[in-house]
Amino acid sequence: MEPPASRRRVTIVDVARHAQVSTTAVSKVLRNAYGASPEMRTKVRRAIDELGYRPHAGARGLRGQTYSIGVMLPDIRNPFFPEVLDGVTHTLEDTEYQVLLGPGDCGEKAEARVTEALIDRGMDGLILVAPLASRERLDEVASAVPTVIVGRHGSSPVYDTVADDDVEGASLVVGHLAALGHRRIAHIEHLETDPTRLAEMPNARRADGYRQAMRAHGLDECIDVVSTSYTQEGGYRGAKELLDRPQRPTAVFAGADVVAMGVLEAVAEAGLSVPDDISVAGYDNTTLAAFGPVSLTSVDQAGHEIGRNAARLLLDRIADRHRPSVQIRLSPTLVARRTTARPPG
Repeated sequence: MEPPASRRRVTIVDVARHAQVSTTAVSKVLRNAYGASPEMRTKVRRAIDELGYRPHAGARGLRGQTYSIGVMLPDIRNPFFPEVLDGVTHTLEDTEYQVLLGPGDCGEKAEARVTEALIDRGMDGLILVAPLASRERLDEVASAVPTVIVGRHGSSPVYDTVADDDVEGASLVVGHLAALGHRRIAHIEHLETDPTRLAEMPNARRADGYRQAMRAHGLDECIDVVSTSYTQEGGYRGAKELLDRPQRPTAVFAGADVVAMGVLEAVAEAGLSVPDDISVAGYDNTTLAAFGPVSLTSVDQAGHEIGRNAARLLLDRIADRHRPSVQIRLSPTLVARRTTARPPG
């Protein structure tokens, strides 16, 4: 029996004929470029759907564009990062760009490897979320490929940045807890091992914001920072250390929601209650924080909005590699829930 003949791939010429427009018009619609009217876009999109047209990535790559964007996430287990990714994909859904994901695995070596792999595979642009690379390395990457950096503070003439005001976010937490009557407010931070990037990392900014806010509230002598990691295990270890203090804190500010989950675990294991015995606040306002049985007080840094801005800036930089760099800083808000209350006694 003869094998069935393979179906010919639908081309941009087929789409143009079916929509009764020029191939230039189809190309404009595919690139989401200026100059295509709403009526033309509708006609071309309908033809694409009816014919089942899919752009050929290899051919596009030969022409210098693959319509692929690489996103490096440092930790796929942290529930905040998918919210950033959701903002990116939502912004790109009406374009021809596809997102390819690279997990950085919380390490500089793994991050470098996945970033190089994305470059080698011809990404038109990169979004690097909270990268650990040196500033010099980030400049090298951005000089090779249009790049937006998310979560790192600082600036560069060759890449754009989107970040939350982490100092203000930490201040909101301390202010909320101090207003409830807490004095012994401890903080669990992510240990920063490279002093050269210390000023740019969000974890360091949050720890600085905590210290500044404690001093502003006259609580200098109560400053208590435990350095672990922005993981559930890090939160658990940090809380165990705090609970072993001769005088334990009445409130814990965890540097991320995933850290707060570990704190809640350690508090429950110690036979204590949240918030009756100890208040707990996180950072990121993830879906876990909003989950009813958890109901975690947390700082909302608008992950979806961060991702949306990153994607928009990247499209602009792909269109114009030499435009001035842009730095966007978003203002956080505090969402108070059931894990914070007045201190015991």
